[in-house]
Amino acid sequence: MAPGHVAYGLRAQYGLLVTPETVMAWERGEIPPTSTELTALAGVLWCAPGELLAEPVTLREHRVARGVAPEELARRVGMEPAAYLKMEDSGRWKGNERQSATLTALLGLTLAQFVTATGKQEELAELLRNAVTTRWQAYVKPLTKLLPVAKSELERVLEQLHGDYQSRMLATLSWGSSGGRPDSGDAGREFLAEIVDRFWELAQVR
Repeated sequence: MAPGHVAYGLRAQYGLLVTPETVMAWERGEIPPTSTELTALAGVLWCAPGELLAEPVTLREHRVARGVAPEELARRVGMEPAAYLKMEDSGRWKGNERQSATLTALLGLTLAQFVTATGKQEELAELLRNAVTTRWQAYVKPLTKLLPVAKSELERVLEQLHGDYQSRMLATLSWGSSGGRPDSGDAGREFLAEIVDRFWELAQVR
């Protein structure tokens, strides 16, 4: 189908006034279609909305890929549609623990996908850095609120991360006391830089 045929189908079948130039801009990735346009486009092309997307990243992309209307998702999660759409637009999820778990299940998200889609990357990294450099037990509750993960699983992973970091720091101190490498402090900094990746690895959620 040429762009003009697609534009005609969108107008005739769904009442959307989309020009062939806009269809071409979608194809080139210059502008994204709205959720309504994407759903209609899938109908015109006889495919599922998810087939028109690259790997979903945002909350909206995951929802559209699953073919769930925002009102339906909001109802099943347990919040007002307007409140849900505001979070989707901002990319900042503010649901409680139960709502986060429901959202993850409904959209089939891995934990890593949930963190990215809900804009929690920086908050997660900061909590993990604090957990490994101080008392990890103090960060179990904040992380439980942030992530739809069982408390026992978080305790296991945090204890392991904390132990790994402390081991690296002991090795750094050993090098320093023996007049060893001048860059030995890099070990701890490298660990902190890769801590989120280590978290996914230990939690076995990738």
